[in-house]
Amino acid sequence: MTQHISTPAQPRRYAGWQPEKSGFIGGLSLAGFCFAATAVIVLLVPIYRSSWNSLLLAVPVAGLLLALAYVRVSGLSADEWLLRAARHCWNTLRRRNTFASGVFAPARADDPQRVQPMDLPGTLASTRILTAPIGTGTDAAVVHDPLANTYSAILRVHPPGLALADLDRQHQRVDSWGALLAGLCVEDGSLTRIGVCERSLPDDGTALRGWTHQHTTENAPRAAVAVLKELMAAAGPSANARDTFLTVTLDASRARSKVKAAGGGDLGACAVLMRELTALRPAITAAELRIESVLAPRELAEVIRTAYDPHATEPLASRRNHARRDTSSRGTRTGPGPEHAETGLPPGVDPALAGPAAAEAGWSTYRHDGAWTVTYQVRDWPRAAVYPTVLQPLMKPKPHARRCFTLLCEPLGPRRAERELSRERTKRQTLISLRRRTGRVDSPDEVRELGRAETQDQARAAGHGITRFTALVSVTVTDPTELDEACAELEADAAMSRIELRRLWGAQDSGFAACCLPLGHGLPNRRAAL
Repeated sequence: MTQHISTPAQPRRYAGWQPEKSGFIGGLSLAGFCFAATAVIVLLVPIYRSSWNSLLLAVPVAGLLLALAYVRVSGLSADEWLLRAARHCWNTLRRRNTFASGVFAPARADDPQRVQPMDLPGTLASTRILTAPIGTGTDAAVVHDPLANTYSAILRVHPPGLALADLDRQHQRVDSWGALLAGLCVEDGSLTRIGVCERSLPDDGTALRGWTHQHTTENAPRAAVAVLKELMAAAGPSANARDTFLTVTLDASRARSKVKAAGGGDLGACAVLMRELTALRPAITAAELRIESVLAPRELAEVIRTAYDPHATEPLASRRNHARRDTSSRGTRTGPGPEHAETGLPPGVDPALAGPAAAEAGWSTYRHDGAWTVTYQVRDWPRAAVYPTVLQPLMKPKPHARRCFTLLCEPLGPRRAERELSRERTKRQTLISLRRRTGRVDSPDEVRELGRAETQDQARAAGHGITRFTALVSVTVTDPTELDEACAELEADAAMSRIELRRLWGAQDSGFAACCLPLGHGLPNRRAAL
């Protein structure tokens, strides 16, 4: 991303996102290339044999194969739609798209710690929550993905926001966030991914009224109390609560030597992750992200549980408030006497109970417990220069729907960034030169993308960092009749943000895991284009 330098009287705008493209040959996938090659063979065989009657039959067959390879619908080629539909039908026939948690999930015999695994569906089935001590005397939750060999820590942060800040403060916060990402673009860095997950939860004003009742004294003026109640009655139904999480992911394969020096295994990886997180704290603070806490295992399990079951949000919040009041009453008690006995359950959720009771992945929706979720991927970012607050409409408060926006960033080392940008520039220059040799006019899209690649390469040479990134947006409702309206509102707000969304057809369960759960799931490996 590059910034447009402007005069002090004008706000700064940002542009320069380079779309990542992959393919087997000529932008085609392997299946598309096979369809195109088969179409050519179907046409050449009758011509070689001079069988013109067979050619009449071969032409429509070849046209169908070429359409499967080149025709695109909603951003996907026809062969991709066929493969997704076939995979979804196969999973549906074998009941692999449904999940029902067992009465209990026994510990594995090969686990030396005998940790009871979380009962999670789909791509999260192998995920485990480990415990790592931190310097404050508390424990932090570390999400271990044994398939990807990654370890992730989740921080609950409080972003200051941009809407009410002046221009200088907005630019400073954006530059600080860019500096945070640039600091991770080191060669063979241990931290392979950083994710930002923000939830916008509908709030009927119950929490606001409870806090106000608790902090209103008996001698407060009656007129002030009456005005405050009127304001809460008007603003309560339109209020919303927001939770923001920052996920830092360590690649144990890259940090193999560090993990070995720290003792090896899960303990060594957790120690290295906590050390990297401590070193990253100054950069996070410089970006004006106030760290509220590093999530403990029970707190992370609560985040997972409330994502799957929105109805559990209120009772879990009530349990947490009761625990705080009990702790406060014990802390302010004076004089001799026995300690108060523990009343109720501790705050949070047992990690073994974090998963859903049942879930079902459909073609266009994902049903989990008592909620329905639709997940989108941001496929095209604004092509023109935009202001820092361009994504603000995505997180508008909605009375009956919750939204989640997740930004996944993968920093690239200097050598890989140079290789990727050099490949991109070479590909664009080759396409433009071929057009000129054949007498065709230059494509404005190719010229623009070549300019972006050259600008990014110049920024890289000047010491800037390059990152791969993508974003996911989801909307969740508890009433299925409101799902279509919630999706339409989200798509309209995305149009106001000047971004293009694509519904994750046939992959709603994986999209939900990457978007709504801050567990360190990120971008797939890029396929090298030939």
